[in-house]
Amino acid sequence: MDAHVRARFTLGKQSSLRPAREGSGVVAEELDDPIAIDPGIKLMYLANDGDVDGIRELLDSGTDVNFHDSDGRTSLHVAACQGRPDVVELLLRRGAEVDVEDCWGSTPLADAIHYQNHDVIKLLQKHGAKPQVAPMRVQNDREVPEYEINPNELDFSKRVNITKGTFCIASWRGTEVAVKTLGKEVFTDEDKVKAFRDELALLQKIRHPNVVQFLGAVTQSSPMMIVTEYLPQGDLDAFMKQKGSLKLATAVKFALDIARGMNYLHEHKPEAIVHRDLEPSNILRDDSGHLKVADFGVSKLLKVSKGVKEDRPVTCHDTSCRYVAPEVYKNEEYDTRVDVFSFALILQEMIEGHPPFPTKPENEVPKAYIANERPPFKDPPNRYEPGIKELIQECWDEKPSKRPTFRQIIRRLDDINNQLVQSSNVKVNPFRYCFVNLRALFKREKTNPGSRSTSESK
Repeated sequence: MDAHVRARFTLGKQSSLRPAREGSGVVAEELDDPIAIDPGIKLMYLANDGDVDGIRELLDSGTDVNFHDSDGRTSLHVAACQGRPDVVELLLRRGAEVDVEDCWGSTPLADAIHYQNHDVIKLLQKHGAKPQVAPMRVQNDREVPEYEINPNELDFSKRVNITKGTFCIASWRGTEVAVKTLGKEVFTDEDKVKAFRDELALLQKIRHPNVVQFLGAVTQSSPMMIVTEYLPQGDLDAFMKQKGSLKLATAVKFALDIARGMNYLHEHKPEAIVHRDLEPSNILRDDSGHLKVADFGVSKLLKVSKGVKEDRPVTCHDTSCRYVAPEVYKNEEYDTRVDVFSFALILQEMIEGHPPFPTKPENEVPKAYIANERPPFKDPPNRYEPGIKELIQECWDEKPSKRPTFRQIIRRLDDINNQLVQSSNVKVNPFRYCFVNLRALFKREKTNPGSRSTSESK
């Protein structure tokens, strides 16, 4: 098979650094046809199944033990992922490269560590496999950061991929956690490594009930990982797709959760934390029904004093176009008010039941924002009482300086919420206040009986 049209081996456990992706390439039916399948792919298939005799026969026939598929994976990668020490031993004896890297930079040892295959780990290390050196690796053990997590404590044996990004569910010290694996492209120079180290130091200090809790990171070995609390109820985006438009009281309650989390980040001292990618898929629900702001670490955490500017123009390939403020797309300097703009769109979406400009193509939405177009209010006016529509309009104002802060937003949402509660109480029991007033009147007359007789005698 021509190297330019190499097939992809998609069976079994995949590379520890492989991003979530729909698999394509070799399918199971092809593997049963010795003519249709390349001998190298067949070798990987046999390694996946642990067929030592078949592997030996195939290698004896001249198949390259170091054959790699279109993802750069070899049979040794496959055997390491699957936990096949007998296959690993055979492949190494027949000349397999012990530290070969796939296209994502993962070695067989890194894969074995990721899938907790301890027998394979020992075998690879015995044959000289070296752990990959992470960009943040320190020379002195005393310099290891407090947030460092030993990767051996992360159990991926029951790994479940989370649809968004490169997150998956793992077990850490008996607790389910969310783990994000970082690719090598995140760390292309020393400046980025230093910036990321600073961000992690900041993340470990963040504590708020409406912000997803950072638990730690793996930085002293590769692959590097971010570990956060896992919220099984999923994100706000999935919740709204299921529910459609939310009740006004629920929308206001959720808005308060988001605003409180964002206010905490914005008022962080000595420098504010700008999310810049606030959208429903980055807002998670906990078991009690409250919301938590998530995914503000790694590359999207910005520490600012007056303002910041992107290193390069933001495109729809970088982030969701529907929730980002126009000043970001215009590549202008921006501050915390970009998150207020995003918040307005989310609040309106919770009420209307659909994302901003749902009929516009993704790449057309930024042009609309720059032209000062905003998603229309299609729901009846009573869905925006009291004062919600005005708040949304202020939050997505064309001029960032005119947008309110989250501290101001919280105060207004609290007032709105109190009005909704009072209105709800009246609707539930419209005679309640009459009874309250009568009870107060009888009590006053009982404590001052002479007042009535005096007035009657006049």
